[in-house]
Amino acid sequence: MPESMSVVEARAPARRSLSPDGQTAAEQVQRLIANVSLAFIGKEDAVAHAVLALIAGGHVLIEDVPGVGKTLLAKAIAKSLAADFKRVQFTADLLPSDITGVTVFSQERHEFIFRQGPVFTNILLGDEINRATPRTQSSLLEAMEEQHVTVDGQQHPLPPPFFVLATQNPVELEGTYPLPFAQMDRFIMRLAIGYLDRAAEVTMLRAQQTHDPLEQLEPVMDCETLVQLQRAARNISVEESLAGYLVDIVQATRKADTLEYGASPRASLDLQSFSQALALWKSRDYVLPDDIKLAARLVLPHRLIARKGTRSVTVNARTVIDHIIDAVPVPV
Repeated sequence: MPESMSVVEARAPARRSLSPDGQTAAEQVQRLIANVSLAFIGKEDAVAHAVLALIAGGHVLIEDVPGVGKTLLAKAIAKSLAADFKRVQFTADLLPSDITGVTVFSQERHEFIFRQGPVFTNILLGDEINRATPRTQSSLLEAMEEQHVTVDGQQHPLPPPFFVLATQNPVELEGTYPLPFAQMDRFIMRLAIGYLDRAAEVTMLRAQQTHDPLEQLEPVMDCETLVQLQRAARNISVEESLAGYLVDIVQATRKADTLEYGASPRASLDLQSFSQALALWKSRDYVLPDDIKLAARLVLPHRLIARKGTRSVTVNARTVIDHIIDAVPVPV
């Protein structure tokens, strides 16, 4: 495991089995990560971060250049879970009803019926989300936050689990609409995949020379087991002093001289959830300070706005987070 993913290991108790074959929760999470990595080659960190975001109950925004496997990652996660998968290509003429669904009059039944949109799925890939208008982008806000959509005054619940993996291309800016700050805050993290190194790219060529890796990918758990893992993560203990430490980090972003706006209270919730997912992955039933530190570097940067008036995107925001983590005292 890369050094950046390491956490302090101490008093790791055996986790309760969550599967018929006796696997613990941590083993189930690792098995899911390993299975997705069979198709998504050479980017184990990106796979682990996406899967842990799913375990934490969040949604992921992938911002990267074309061709690095954003769609493949979403499909591999869905197939590993035997989950329903839908893809929406966001364009300028896409309407909110094209995502959420629409109420139509049925001539046969002589009544209005609701036709579900693609948002009614387990894994939703929103491809190039920044190409849609703000009105269409905002149609996902309720679904991502409340796990339901409202059409013509009627609420329609979404099937659990519900996971949005949205993508945007940072290179082509013509004809795009930057995501509003409120919607950025709905994503638990912004993920960058990056290019493969030479050895990994050669491995990818050999793996895909004769077949699509998704064709041979088998499910390793079902959606019901995933929901159980999400519940188990929420039950991971966060000691009172660590909850205060987490809040101190978030509040420090609001006081930073270089930032116009810091992280929101929603960020605190996401930071806690991702820290709990990390602890679950490491076979612990409690969160450690290192879990919070790693989670902060993943969960907070995309929520910050630099004082100069432009959104702090990668280096600047992460540098601020690093400084804050170094400055905030760790509880003893």
